Amino acid sequence: MTAETDHDRPISMNAREQATDEPMANEPVRRGGSIFLVLLIAAAIIACAAGFMALGRSQAQPYILGLLALLAMVGLFTLFAFAAGIVRFADRSNDDPIMRSVTDYAFDGVAVTDARGHVVYANAAYLVLTGAVNAQDARPVERVFIGNPDVSEAVFRLLKAAREGKRQQEEVRVAAADGTHGRWLRMRVRPLGTSKREAKSAVWSLADITRDRERQEDVFQELQHAIEYLDHAPCGFFSVNPKGELVYVNATLANWLDHDLAEIGSGGLKLTDIVSGDGASLLTSIVPVPGEVKTEVFDIDLRMRNGKTMPVRLYHKLAFGADGVPGASRTLVISRARDERSDPQRAAEVRFMRFFDHTPMAIATVDRAGTVVRGNARFAKLAQSLSASGAVNKSILSAVSDRDRSLLIAAIGHAAEGQGDIPPVEALLEGAKERWGQFFVTAVEEDERETEAAIVYMLETTERRTLENQINQSQKMDMVGQLAGGIAHDFNNVLSAIMMANDFLLNAHKPTDPSFQDIMQIKQNATRAATLVRQLLAFSRRQTLRPQVLHLGDALSDLTMLLRRLIGEKVKLDLVHGRDLWPVKVDVSQFEQVIVNLAVNARDAMADGGTLTVRTVNVPALETERMSYKGMPPADYVRIDVTDTGTGIPADIVEKIFEPFFSTKEVGKGTGLGLSTVYGIVKQTGGFIYVDSEANKGTSFRIFLPRHHQEKEVAVDPALAIAAAREAAAEAKPRTDLTGQGTILLVEDEEGLRSLNARGLRSRGYTVVEASNGLEAMEVLEEREGAVDLVVSDVVMPEMDGPTLLKEMRARNPDLKIIFVSGYAEEAFEKSLPENEQFAFLAKPFALSALIAKVKETMTPS
Repeated sequence: MTAETDHDRPISMNAREQATDEPMANEPVRRGGSIFLVLLIAAAIIACAAGFMALGRSQAQPYILGLLALLAMVGLFTLFAFAAGIVRFADRSNDDPIMRSVTDYAFDGVAVTDARGHVVYANAAYLVLTGAVNAQDARPVERVFIGNPDVSEAVFRLLKAAREGKRQQEEVRVAAADGTHGRWLRMRVRPLGTSKREAKSAVWSLADITRDRERQEDVFQELQHAIEYLDHAPCGFFSVNPKGELVYVNATLANWLDHDLAEIGSGGLKLTDIVSGDGASLLTSIVPVPGEVKTEVFDIDLRMRNGKTMPVRLYHKLAFGADGVPGASRTLVISRARDERSDPQRAAEVRFMRFFDHTPMAIATVDRAGTVVRGNARFAKLAQSLSASGAVNKSILSAVSDRDRSLLIAAIGHAAEGQGDIPPVEALLEGAKERWGQFFVTAVEEDERETEAAIVYMLETTERRTLENQINQSQKMDMVGQLAGGIAHDFNNVLSAIMMANDFLLNAHKPTDPSFQDIMQIKQNATRAATLVRQLLAFSRRQTLRPQVLHLGDALSDLTMLLRRLIGEKVKLDLVHGRDLWPVKVDVSQFEQVIVNLAVNARDAMADGGTLTVRTVNVPALETERMSYKGMPPADYVRIDVTDTGTGIPADIVEKIFEPFFSTKEVGKGTGLGLSTVYGIVKQTGGFIYVDSEANKGTSFRIFLPRHHQEKEVAVDPALAIAAAREAAAEAKPRTDLTGQGTILLVEDEEGLRSLNARGLRSRGYTVVEASNGLEAMEVLEEREGAVDLVVSDVVMPEMDGPTLLKEMRARNPDLKIIFVSGYAEEAFEKSLPENEQFAFLAKPFALSALIAKVKETMTPS
């Protein structure tokens, strides 16, 4: 390294030329050929041939042989010299003077080493850079920089690459001998060629890049100074990328917001983290224009890390590419907190802007054509939700659907003319989903109408309208349910009288009588009417249920055969049971009716065939919180999905399908009570039912039944329940004797029904005392104190109803037995009774045999 001090000075062309005048150390001396020598040898040979011809054949023969021997000896020695490497045949094509000059006089040092690492070629620049005195002093790179710790590691990597026939580049700093800065060198190595022989030789390249490095360091220093100036400027600065992530925040702004600079630029903060309210929507609401650069001014509030806010003014610069895609923004932040203390006028302006941007109402000023002049943050957020293309930011009319757009145009026109008290406009908003908004339009000052014709305030009323519709629908369903329940109660009384009289006729006529078939027809029609009444009661949720704990998977499996017969061969039934289903508590027969009704409706919707899927799954409380179903509180549910691939339900009638007597089927093909029955049963069980339907794609009914917790109850196996019911029925069959003795107080406000019931009971041996209401019943009880064994009473009666009658009677006689008969559910009046009150119940309408059996059962001592 003794020559390193000479490397600090620039290399002059004279030094390069002087170095190139000396021959290379390991390069063979090249001699140029001569055409005159070739002609001279040819002339000598011709002259010898002519002399031999002049001497004659016999005399010239020894000379000819001698000449040939001489030429043969010269050729033999030439071959030996070529084999030994003393003589070489030069490739004239590779000896290109232009290419050689390019290498010899190149600015970068170039050297070629053989497989043993010896330098076989080195240009003048290489000699200068390595400190070689002449060509014979040229050394390989590893020998030039041996012992230099700053360079040795880089040289080792280069040597390894050279041995492996690879390319490698390193940049190293070579310190000067006097301890000064030294210089930077770029070292490169590559194979000489692609052939096996050439790959063993390596081409080394050295370049002095000290000036380039110095320029880079100067630029870096200037950049560091610029960043330092920007960081400590008296105003804030930030940059945000199209994803909304902060890629740069200067130290001043970070100090204002009390954020650590280390977490900024590494994905730690987003624009919404430092902008209060909907202010971020203002920055992202700029309408893109391909190839343009826009600068907007916004007055918003920034949010500090502790949650406090500070008013600022933003100068937001955003450049758009040729395709309209925005790049990273450049935003200058000026704090306006001082204005609130120093300048009252500025303070008023700041307060107004804060009110303007933080109001929950979208506000925009528009011209006569509806073009938006300016808007607050909530309007920018609304515009983004309605139109991703930014059309609403250009014209407020784009926010309204075509159906109601004329109403808003008219309101803006009235405001442009200076009219006041313009009625609000309720309009359907543009977009894929149904959204509603209420627009309040007011006029501006007359001198401002050149640019701003009106101020438009907008509130989104989607949730309010949805809630109103749900309340109205719920009230309508309740009113219809009350009406249906009242009608069902009256019908039950009529049907009870018909069925009771029909039983008397059947007892009086033998099957061989001509009128017996007519009487049976009356009974069948009465039974059919009773079924319709039960459906009305199911809708009004006033039917009697007998809930029991069961597992839905087993219950649905038992229904499989029935469902297959109902839906026919064209429709494929697919049952998908969830794993480990929770138990539920439902009336088994009513639940089966729900599934059957839905299956029949699905079959009718798939006239050409399809697939009916019944799926069950557990729905935890956390999942129900994320669902969008209204009115269903978070809890654990078991969901039953009944899905078909039929014609679907039109959107305009999907809200009416649960109403009684509403049907889309042809006349005579449906009562319109199927889905209303389903709705009533599910609601009375404590569950919820929703429908999702799309035209020509199918319908899905989703039933949510509350999970039953079995702390004290044990789930009833449906198979065991059916077996127990059969045993009970088998035990009941032998009881053919329904006659009895005793006094029965019959309380019924319907005179015809009361007389028929009394007649039936008397025919079985009982003594019957009649009363038309509760007051008469109490009088009879006082007259016959202790003589009444059983009271059979209606629930709904004038003057004194059944529950009140029970309380009065039990106060006089706690052991009195009573049977309530009603067209309503037992639970409908049981809540009005004292706890643990004992009574029997018989649902209307009932046959004579059912009444007598219930009386016999109640009066028989247990």
